[in-house]
Amino acid sequence: MKIFQCKMQYWLFPTVLTIAYVCTIVQAQVASPTRLRYNVLSHDSIQISWKAPRGKFGGYKLLVSPASGGKTNQLNLQNTATKAIIQGLMPDQNYTVQIIAYNKDKESKPAQGQFRIKDLEKRKEPKPRVKAVDKGNGNKPSVPEEVKFFCQTPAIADIVILVDGSWSIGRFNFRLVRLFLENLVTAFDVGSEKTRIGLAQYSGDPRIEWHLNAFSTKDEVIEAVRNLPYKGGNTLTGLALNYIFENSFKPEAGARTGVSKIGILITDGKSQDDIIPPSRNLRESGVELFAIGVKNADENELQEIASEPDTTHVYNVAEFELMHTVVESLTRTVCSRVEEQDREIKASALATTGPPTELITSEVTARSFMVNWTHAPGKVEKYRVVYYPTRGGKPDEVVVDGSISSTVLKNLMSLTEYQVAVFAIYPHTASEGLRGAETTLALPMASNLELYDVTENSLRAKWNAVAGASGYLILYAPLTEGLAGDEKEMKIGETHTDIQLSGLLPNTEYTVTVYAMFGEEASDPVTGQETTLPLSPPRNLRISNVGSNSARLAWDLTSTVVTGYRIVYNNADGTEINEVEVDPVTTFPLKGLTPLTEYNVAIFSIYDAGQSEPLTGIFTTEEVPAQQYLEIDEVMTDSFRVTWHPLSADEGQHKLMWIPVYGGKTEEVILKEDQDSYVIRGLEPGTEYEVSLLTVLDDGSESEVVTAVGTTLDSAWMEPATTIVPTRTVTSVFRTGIRNLVVDDETSSSLRVKWDISDSSVQQFRVIYLTAQGDPVEEVVMVPGNQNNLLLKPLLSDTEYKVTVTPIYDDGEGVSVSAPGKTLPLSGPQNLRVSEEWYNRLRITWDPPSSPVKGYRIVYKPVSVAGPTLETFVGANINTILITNLLSGMDYNVKIFASQASGFSDALTGVVKTLFLGVTNLRADQIQMTSLCAQWQVHRHATAYRIVIESIQDTQKQESTVGGGTTRHCFYGLQPDSQYKISVYTKLQEIEGPSVSIMEKTQSLPTQPPTFPATIPPAKEVCKTAKADLVFMVDGSWSIGDENFNKITDFLYNTVGALNKIGADGTQVAMVQFTDDPRTEFKLDTYKTKETLLDAIKHISYKGGNTKTGKAIKHVRDTLFNAESGTRRGIPKVIVVITDGRSQDDVDKISREMQSDGYSIFAIGVADADYSELVNIGSKPSARHVFFVDDFDAFRKIEDELITFVCETASATCPLVHKDGIDLAGFKMMERFGLVEKDFSSVEGVSMEPGTFNVYPCYRLHKDALVSQPTKYLHPEGLPSDYTISFLFRILPDTPEEPFALWEILNKNSDPLVGVILDNGGKTLTYFNYDYSGDFQTVTFEGPEIRKIFYGSFHKLHIVVNKTLAKVVIDCKQVGERAINASANITVDGVEVLGRMVRSRGPNGNSVPFQLQMFDIVCSTSWANKDKCCELPGLRNEETCPELPHSCSCSETNKGALGPAGPPGGPGLRGPKGQQGEQGPKGPDGPRGETGPPGPQGPPGPQGPSGLSIQGMPGMPGEKGEKGETGLPGPQGIPGGIGSPGRDGSPGQRGFPGKDGSSGPPGPPGPIGIPGAPGVPGVTGSVGPQGALGPPGVPGAKGERGERGDLQSQAMVRAVARQVCEQLIQSHMARYTAILNQIPSHSSSVRTVQGPPGEPGRPGSPGTPGEQGPPGTPGFPGNAGVPGSPGERGLTGVKGEKGNPGIGSQGPRGPPGPAGPAGESRPGSPGPPGSPGPRGAPGHLGVPGPQGPSGQPGYCDPSSCSAYGVGAPHPDQPEFTPVQDELEAMELWGSGI
Repeated sequence: MKIFQCKMQYWLFPTVLTIAYVCTIVQAQVASPTRLRYNVLSHDSIQISWKAPRGKFGGYKLLVSPASGGKTNQLNLQNTATKAIIQGLMPDQNYTVQIIAYNKDKESKPAQGQFRIKDLEKRKEPKPRVKAVDKGNGNKPSVPEEVKFFCQTPAIADIVILVDGSWSIGRFNFRLVRLFLENLVTAFDVGSEKTRIGLAQYSGDPRIEWHLNAFSTKDEVIEAVRNLPYKGGNTLTGLALNYIFENSFKPEAGARTGVSKIGILITDGKSQDDIIPPSRNLRESGVELFAIGVKNADENELQEIASEPDTTHVYNVAEFELMHTVVESLTRTVCSRVEEQDREIKASALATTGPPTELITSEVTARSFMVNWTHAPGKVEKYRVVYYPTRGGKPDEVVVDGSISSTVLKNLMSLTEYQVAVFAIYPHTASEGLRGAETTLALPMASNLELYDVTENSLRAKWNAVAGASGYLILYAPLTEGLAGDEKEMKIGETHTDIQLSGLLPNTEYTVTVYAMFGEEASDPVTGQETTLPLSPPRNLRISNVGSNSARLAWDLTSTVVTGYRIVYNNADGTEINEVEVDPVTTFPLKGLTPLTEYNVAIFSIYDAGQSEPLTGIFTTEEVPAQQYLEIDEVMTDSFRVTWHPLSADEGQHKLMWIPVYGGKTEEVILKEDQDSYVIRGLEPGTEYEVSLLTVLDDGSESEVVTAVGTTLDSAWMEPATTIVPTRTVTSVFRTGIRNLVVDDETSSSLRVKWDISDSSVQQFRVIYLTAQGDPVEEVVMVPGNQNNLLLKPLLSDTEYKVTVTPIYDDGEGVSVSAPGKTLPLSGPQNLRVSEEWYNRLRITWDPPSSPVKGYRIVYKPVSVAGPTLETFVGANINTILITNLLSGMDYNVKIFASQASGFSDALTGVVKTLFLGVTNLRADQIQMTSLCAQWQVHRHATAYRIVIESIQDTQKQESTVGGGTTRHCFYGLQPDSQYKISVYTKLQEIEGPSVSIMEKTQSLPTQPPTFPATIPPAKEVCKTAKADLVFMVDGSWSIGDENFNKITDFLYNTVGALNKIGADGTQVAMVQFTDDPRTEFKLDTYKTKETLLDAIKHISYKGGNTKTGKAIKHVRDTLFNAESGTRRGIPKVIVVITDGRSQDDVDKISREMQSDGYSIFAIGVADADYSELVNIGSKPSARHVFFVDDFDAFRKIEDELITFVCETASATCPLVHKDGIDLAGFKMMERFGLVEKDFSSVEGVSMEPGTFNVYPCYRLHKDALVSQPTKYLHPEGLPSDYTISFLFRILPDTPEEPFALWEILNKNSDPLVGVILDNGGKTLTYFNYDYSGDFQTVTFEGPEIRKIFYGSFHKLHIVVNKTLAKVVIDCKQVGERAINASANITVDGVEVLGRMVRSRGPNGNSVPFQLQMFDIVCSTSWANKDKCCELPGLRNEETCPELPHSCSCSETNKGALGPAGPPGGPGLRGPKGQQGEQGPKGPDGPRGETGPPGPQGPPGPQGPSGLSIQGMPGMPGEKGEKGETGLPGPQGIPGGIGSPGRDGSPGQRGFPGKDGSSGPPGPPGPIGIPGAPGVPGVTGSVGPQGALGPPGVPGAKGERGERGDLQSQAMVRAVARQVCEQLIQSHMARYTAILNQIPSHSSSVRTVQGPPGEPGRPGSPGTPGEQGPPGTPGFPGNAGVPGSPGERGLTGVKGEKGNPGIGSQGPRGPPGPAGPAGESRPGSPGPPGSPGPRGAPGHLGVPGPQGPSGQPGYCDPSSCSAYGVGAPHPDQPEFTPVQDELEAMELWGSGI
């Protein structure tokens, strides 16, 4: 049963779903409708009418149900409807009807009755025929009675009717077309041997509904007419005429020879393609054409189509309702023409006719061939040769004289098969076509391509010349992955066949392709591949002069173009990496090396084109040699000589030091490297000296110290001066009672000292030991002379000690001997354990050592693959760590060192392994010559798989990514008989496991002819330009079943097959199968070709489960429509949902959100699907977006319609957007510029503020914000020819007095293309663009209505642009129009900018500050007439405008109970400064919230401009909160500050390389930065003193909106008053102007009536700053909350553990978090009235005075209590349209009325 509400012409009833909390309102009882009447329209349809009730009501509910029981059909109607049509009834079935009037939640008593169509037909009396008249008021005439004329001629005909089924007709009018066709068929004697009637319907593509031979009786044809489906689409009449020419008038379609052929076209609009050739073809083939136009049909076009004369063959009516007026005239004309044609055919049959014979083609070339035929019999006037490409294309034809039997077809495409048909044209008829086919040859191609003279950066190419070529096109590109897109091309003349390609990359394989060009057409290519030479590395590395800290490198030169060398050398564990670049030398010394260390060396040759492969080598430095001995001789009273064995010359310099043993100054000298002795002079006589020798290495380190003791001679021993000098040097005698001093038996706390006694006269040994670093406290132990060892303890662990042993004799001491020793380090960690293994992480745990440690150093490295050694540090109290970012299935060597005071312990080592993230049971199947498939066992945690196939022969690769549920993938385009490596990488979110690979070989070429693969479905015409991101959501629940799921995949295959181009430059397709959990089968960017996409659809596996559609739609939004999945900006986003049942979760909310965000959603329901749920899911209008079929076999019925709708959505210049509750074509420019609540914080120079009402946000664009977006993201297809630009904006006091572009589009050179300019100085508005001829055109508007938009209030501006006019509408009132030429389209390679100053030049200009609340571009010129300006308080009509967002609807006298407290609101904008209110009561303590997980480090937030706001009222401090729970561990912190200095410790040995140290002390404060984006207001400080009054100025412009009142209705009243004041000011502006012009600028204005509020004054002195609040996104201003009493300071939280040392620099500041939901609170009691402020002189931005006395208590505006939600058509019912005219019908009163 279908219920229709007859449609009002040009009316649009949007379905608005409004959710609001409405207070109860007492209303009177709604009156009932009366006079229920019925009127039979046909055997299964009836019209019901009634009389409207008195009084106010919102609409009707119409309920129709079978009296015997069954489903009740309900429809909500508007209060203007008084009639409805019901279709699909059973004539002998009783039905019950109820019509109920309602107003909000009140309903009337029903007017009800019963009817049966058969009973009504019996009682219906015949009435005289009434001609339908269109009264011009949009009302619809009654349905006409049947035409009485009947064609009784014995002549028969073949009649083919071609019906326009495009969108412009509409489903309601198409029913009238069916009635017209039924009357037309009824007028003829129809039968298989009588007149035959066939029918075709067309829109974007034509289709045969039935052929001429489909039915054998008239009743069958009439039944087919009644069931004719409505197609929908574009109007391509030419294509449809050609279609019936080729398909309908053929013997196989039922056409008969010797029978009249009639064609009847019915259309309602101008064709979108050429109709002249196809209509001429039909007429010349003997078909007589009639054309019937309705409404917008082009009569000239109808005359071009129809046969002559036009007076009898062309019909045109103004409305579909008037079609019945031409039925009789048409049928009489057709009947008479059939009789006339029958006579002509019989007459011409006497003459000999027939088609030509023996079609022969010859002289075939790439661009032409000759056609020959044998003459047809009889008198042939001419021959018509029709030819077209077999694969599709526009037919061409050649007409020759009847005496000619051949012609040459020219300008053909090469290598293309053409269909040819030759028709003989006789005086009164045309023959059948003689048909054949021929294929043109391929264009000759270049041959013998040779690539030679290859160097590192060039190669030459030569080939054989091609005769007739106009030139050559050479393409060359690297084959290396990642560089394949770097293709270059070269065009040369036909005389060149040998060229050089230069600028190539070294060691890179290039493919070179040569095309022979013939004009614009290219031949097949010839291709070659060659690899450029690699850059030559150095050769013959030689390493010499290896010492403990140096070595010398030498190598051989290999090229004269080397610009230098890069030398990299590092130790084996990678902790020391050095790099140096040198000039083109062949030797280089390495210095500063570490002794006893293995070094890897790599030398790279550096060229202008890059660097070569390295020449490598390895060497190990030597140990630092110790001094062999130190000897003192040539002793004098003031000097002695020190002698030693020198180290190698390259080890470094020597340092010699000496000091008196019993105290004195240490002296030292640096010696030459090769020196082996030195005389120390200037000594004291008779003094014992300790002499030390060490080597200073090149890296600054020092060798071990060798020590000896010597004593100068006493001066008394010296002989007098006259004494003869002895012949040999006098040497003092030393007693050395000690030899071979050794320190060994080291432990962590002791050392043992041993020596040999060389002198038995020693009485005692004195043993002195101290740390080598020079501990000022030394330990002394005396040992008997017969003891030669001593155990030293307790000592410090891992510490070097210097031990000195001195023999003691009876008469003094002997020579002291020293030796070093070192204690062992403390024990390290033990018992390494592994747990929590995952694919990219694992946890290690160890037992700490018994001795205290400072922390642990963990070092780990993969075992089997090359990779860096990684390390981390943890604190001393931690013995476990989770190691992340590991490779899957990989063994790692782990070392753990304990960090102690003196260094690191020995390592605890072990091997650990992560879990393997990879597939199993990988195998190949369906192995063909050019394709193969891979299958595998699904990994249970996989979210996706990356499959790579690589040719072993040429290393070419293909790669694809498929969903985690996929078990199979196929590759195509492979080479036969080739070996391939197939690798599958398993992905878990962002983790990718190692590859699992197999080798497989494709089949060899068969000896028999190859079989061709199945043909890919061709693209449909309507989809040729489609470009969208398309997602199919398929229900995979248990109710579907395997068999039906296969039918779904077949449906998807056919639907996707109709698309044209798949990939990034066409349509991208993704698929999700949903049950309990949605599963992504493949993402948008997974498949790049139609072939691979269709194959993937074939192999989707059935999932099974429950039906959760809402969850699946959210999954699609969050997972697929993002950049990672391939979503593109500015491209239509389309979703097709297929389901067979009701969802088990909520779909309404997410569907509304998706539709509001601009997604186009198509919903297809099968069998048990809930139609009302489908309507909620699908976009509007539902007739276009919602489909329902009875079973899965019925998909074919909707296939064409769905494809057409989807492709039209994807091809539209203007996408569908959801605005004011309806879907319309246009652009939401605020969203596209990022000026919405969720995105504005990322737009630099923008802040959010209250708009015209507090519930509407607006955005302040600050000075020089220059907000812009690339045009290709906003208007990827350009602008339409007709559109409306809508702004809601406000000019600010600081907006400059000069012209600026409110919005404009610039090209890539920053030249303006189209835009709107406001001149704030001249008070004019200008619109500009380029017209269709390329001329720049501007139109300027001025006058009083234009000037008011510059007065400082919000105004709504519409600029309507069509092909002839530009109109300006301000505040929903047209104020002017100017003539313009039709616009040219724009380029999309530039940018679109807001507020750019006209004087700006180039990409970086200046912009002005202003406020913008709304900006839309609607692709219609009627939008301005429909807009009601409900956003402006002065124009808002509560009866007709929708409710304000979040507003209440209540009455002062009838308030409802107080509702529960809402959730806390987000941070509001800072409001105007008010007076201190009374302290409110203490609020209840809120519950303690759960601790949230730590958020990730966000990207840096944008730099915001300086905010301009007014200080808000200081809030009271909050109540003391409960102690918070301990939070989760935070992320790695930044390095802590430097601690206070500790005591000086003893110097330690050289340790391991450390991590980056902690930060140094804070530097001096930097300069003040640019203010950031506005954060959440902090706790406000105390109010500062009021600033001094500013000097008086000239009268200011109109002020900003005043502060918000206690209730919203109060704000509304003030806003309305403000608008009224503005109108008063404007109405008297002329009188004021004359007065003001005579007043000096320093005068004061005296007014007797208080004027509108002035601009905000300059802020006063700042108050005490409040504490810094946390940053966040400003929310909408909430109502003032109840102030709480001051809270106490919370308890100090538990001190957290010390964090690990941070690695890296501090991360950038994250973006502000989203605002919370809006809060709800009760208003506090009103504050005491303030004293009236003094009236200040008008001036610029004066200081605001104190607030005046408060007004009367607020009230709820009665207009806010008006009823909303006037009955709109229910979305889950068929169309329903109001009927205004009374139909002449029998009145049958329902029972009880």
